[in-house]
Amino acid sequence: MSRFLFVVPPLAAHANPAAAVSRALTGRGHEVAWVGSERYLRPLLGAEATVFGTGLRPYRGQRDRGLSAVRSLWDDFVVPFCAHIAPQVNDAVETYRPHVVVADQHAIAGSLVAQRHGLRWASLAPTQMEQARPFRNVQQVERWIEGRVAAAGEALLGAAPEHDPRFSPHLLIDFTTPALTGRHDPSAHLAAVGPALGPRPGVPDFPWAALDRDRRLVLVTIGTVATDLGRDFFARVVRALEPLSGRVQAVINAPAALVPDPPPHVLVAPRTPIPELLPRVDAMICHGGMSTSCEALLNGIPLIVAPIKYDHPIVARQVAAAGAGRHRHFDRTSAAQFTTAIEALLDDPEYRASAERIAASFTAAGGAETAAERLERLAA
Repeated sequence: MSRFLFVVPPLAAHANPAAAVSRALTGRGHEVAWVGSERYLRPLLGAEATVFGTGLRPYRGQRDRGLSAVRSLWDDFVVPFCAHIAPQVNDAVETYRPHVVVADQHAIAGSLVAQRHGLRWASLAPTQMEQARPFRNVQQVERWIEGRVAAAGEALLGAAPEHDPRFSPHLLIDFTTPALTGRHDPSAHLAAVGPALGPRPGVPDFPWAALDRDRRLVLVTIGTVATDLGRDFFARVVRALEPLSGRVQAVINAPAALVPDPPPHVLVAPRTPIPELLPRVDAMICHGGMSTSCEALLNGIPLIVAPIKYDHPIVARQVAAAGAGRHRHFDRTSAAQFTTAIEALLDDPEYRASAERIAASFTAAGGAETAAERLERLAA
């Protein structure tokens, strides 16, 4: 039996796959502890989980776009979050004495403290923000990010870290596969495991009875961090669905205030049971969040991806290159262009076939169980 210490940011797309891996580890007889906000983690992990509490630190850069979003991600979230939780991570390491620290790529305090104590550590990559190196051809931005990482390391360790805290030399768990990314990295320490999914709280008030099985179902969602940007986007999507109303029904996952007076063929639900709904979905329109996109692809659902920020453009390009959907502009795509894209996904079977090929690769990769098995080997 081994002990694992998870360090993740309080963001659903980061915490959910980590929780799925932790459940797989406990199912194999290992012990797991966490560093993070009790208020955020308890509903996800349950009352029995061991949590070294940190409190929550608000992140106020959610409306930023483009390079401004990258700057605010590092200056307003990743680096301050590292400084905020580092003392608790250090206390947890000294108290819990883990065999392996499992650190999200944006929770670099975990990997830095592991280096301080000479512990083996694994990196979790739930997004493509670091894996794809989107700024490799923009050296000024790439060097700026590397400088922020190095400065955070020096502030915590008193010297430059031996290893970039985003990329463990021992084990890097990537929650996707080459069938989507196109990357074929032969590194022995890289584990491309596909999506790691687990149970989520139910949604008792979802209007299941309103779903029309005689129409094709389109799900529309742009996640939780950017819903305030969605009013005009949702309006264009609703107009795009009008000429398809005879054969298409849509579910828009959004607060009702953002989609006022929806037509009868459009259901608006602020809370949507996405895992239960996906087996009925024929196409999805989304923002390109890695978790959302991969969960849809795991169900063989083709995508229209309208990226907003962070790694969303990377995912959009990957989906289009893999033939599993179309890449559209979040702000500039017209209603008529969305209509054309929706019709293409529903009527051309190649999109569904490509999505199903990716789904097969995800299933074969093993998800949370494969990640747990690789962590188990690292601990041994």
